[in-house]
Amino acid sequence: MRVTDLARRADTTTETVRHYTDLGLLAPRRNPHNGYREYGVEDLRRLCFALKARSLGFTLSDVAELMSASGAGQTPCPRVRDLIETRLAEVEERIQELQALSLRMRQAMEAWEDTPDRHLSDGRICGLIDSFERIGKEISP
Repeated sequence: MRVTDLARRADTTTETVRHYTDLGLLAPRRNPHNGYREYGVEDLRRLCFALKARSLGFTLSDVAELMSASGAGQTPCPRVRDLIETRLAEVEERIQELQALSLRMRQAMEAWEDTPDRHLSDGRICGLIDSFERIGKEISP
């Protein structure tokens, strides 16, 4: 298969296939007659695995580690369980951070609802942001 064929069969882009190839996740052979990369069934299998792993939050580094372990005859499943537990904790923490950010943004929008826009001549950049109450130390002039 050529890049476009592989991408189509895996429902991804040719850019993804090329990137994964550059990272060494895929190992196509070169056609000696035209120099084109030729991908096989194993590349399709590896690409689909990588795409599924990425959809579960695994990094490309994780994917490479898991493929390497499997290639060495080890089952990567225990590592998969550890990694997904770590990634889940990271995602849940990020969700909490984003919920807090969303709340601050709504509070700012409400606070600024009736505040007129104006140019400040005292060196401040934006009165809206400067007027927003935040937790933590303020910058002293």
